[in-house]
Amino acid sequence: MILEKKRIKLNSLQSKTLVLLQVLARDPDSASPAGNGNEGDIRITRLPHAHGHHMHVGDYVVSSRDASGLNNKSVWTALSRKGLVRENWEQEIILTKQGLDFVTGLGDKFLTATDH
Repeated sequence: MILEKKRIKLNSLQSKTLVLLQVLARDPDSASPAGNGNEGDIRITRLPHAHGHHMHVGDYVVSSRDASGLNNKSVWTALSRKGLVRENWEQEIILTKQGLDFVTGLGDKFLTATDH
């Protein structure tokens, strides 16, 4: 009998938070390889801060409302439980290879390129 992998489901806020982490993971000013023995894991070294109703995430401008999951403990707990970030997210943010590769389908829906 072949066991099928359980499909990971994310709610809207979890998906938005994950796609922001994926963008940060690809930005050399915000991330570096984790060096934790798990190849493909990325350490997020800098989280963006909102100014006004938006924040800059890599080359994108994101609504502060869409990025609210970055400050939501329940979102972090869910992402950790699903294996998309490491469990010690309160001390350091490690995006797992699975989290980096996860397709949210949201990247082009709420990320807007910025020129400032």
